[in-house]
Amino acid sequence: MKEINRLDSVASESALLVGVLLKNRESHGPPLEELEGLAETAGTKVVGTLIQRRESPDPATYLGSGKVDELHGLIEITAADVVIFDNDLNAGQIRNLEKTLQVKVLDRTELILDIFAARAQTHEARLAVELAQLEYAMPRLKRMWTHLSRQKMGVGLRGPGEKQLEVDRRLVQKRISDLKAQLEAIHRRREREVAARRGSMTVSLVGYTNAGKSTLLNALTGSDVLARDALFATLDTRTRRWHLPGWGPVLLSDTVGFIRDLPHHLIASFKATLEEARQADLLLHVADAANPAVEDQISAAYNVLEEIGIEAKDTLLVINKVDALEDRNRIDALLNRYPHGIPISARKGEGIAALAAAVSDALSRSFADIDVEMGVENGRTMAYLAAHGEILSKTYNDSRVIAHCRIPQGLLGRLKQHGVEVRPRLNGSADAPLKSAVGWE
Repeated sequence: MKEINRLDSVASESALLVGVLLKNRESHGPPLEELEGLAETAGTKVVGTLIQRRESPDPATYLGSGKVDELHGLIEITAADVVIFDNDLNAGQIRNLEKTLQVKVLDRTELILDIFAARAQTHEARLAVELAQLEYAMPRLKRMWTHLSRQKMGVGLRGPGEKQLEVDRRLVQKRISDLKAQLEAIHRRREREVAARRGSMTVSLVGYTNAGKSTLLNALTGSDVLARDALFATLDTRTRRWHLPGWGPVLLSDTVGFIRDLPHHLIASFKATLEEARQADLLLHVADAANPAVEDQISAAYNVLEEIGIEAKDTLLVINKVDALEDRNRIDALLNRYPHGIPISARKGEGIAALAAAVSDALSRSFADIDVEMGVENGRTMAYLAAHGEILSKTYNDSRVIAHCRIPQGLLGRLKQHGVEVRPRLNGSADAPLKSAVGWE
């Protein structure tokens, strides 16, 4: 029997793509279009596709036996080096397929992990990817981790997860424990960093991969972060200052893109990276209007938000890339489906003013614009306002001071317990005539 080398270089690999469409899965776009993009991102050349519709997967090979024979014939015709499934297979199914087909077989999760391994640049991202790879590999050690005495490249087995490890579950588990400890330390540090910004409002960009989040970050902040038409171009959080008209400076963060059936190991591993989104005052969910499967992508992104526990956070849906749609009816259909969506083109700058106004309104909804009057000696209350809100100005009159500030609505009750006088702002001015403002915080 031919020995399957899972460590060959990816540069010369050609791939056959396979999708098993189960009855409970619906798609608005071509069924293997996304997998093809993933495969090309990983560096393979797609030479053919095979699709089967089934009520449920075959326990032994996921595909039915007839389709396995058909796939074997396609491999002989195309001389494919690897078969990539748009499904998640168990270790036994992959082992049985490789034995029959005599080529390397990858599932969707392994392909995504490989892409993340290739794109990881920072120390944190490399640790996160290695952890996800090892946790994926644990039940597959017999198949995946033989002959790793030397470090080589190959789709599904490259990147920071490829170490000179012995094939030993105890050693791999020890490495997993070490990685979790390192990432937890990074997560705690990230929590402290995010908490230190509580004096500033924070907005986080989330959404499907390649929806244009980095391009929008550049358009709103004038920065020049990497923005490519590629899957998972961003794996690390980038934060920039955005001067929001009618509001002032806010912090805008870009995050790792989501994808359908994003591996659970990856979500857990990138916990620190997603901390920005978890702690943000507002989420901007960016969707790609030009993608035929945009509705599926919006649903998939919401599923990830739910998995990380922030689905209830205040969110604005931003429908990007409307300039790429020649059919106005398509835009109208999306806005009918998502009436609160904000159509924009981050690349051309269209709709940016409307988006900024919507963000300003959304941030204002959860905050009260108030004047707090107190004695000048009341440093405790002033410190509380600075820690939990934003002091816009201070106005002094003898032994009294009025602080004009924005503070979360939910903290008004606690503030009144400080024994100070709290008044809402009327038409942007204070109720009581006092001296002109001395300064700004």
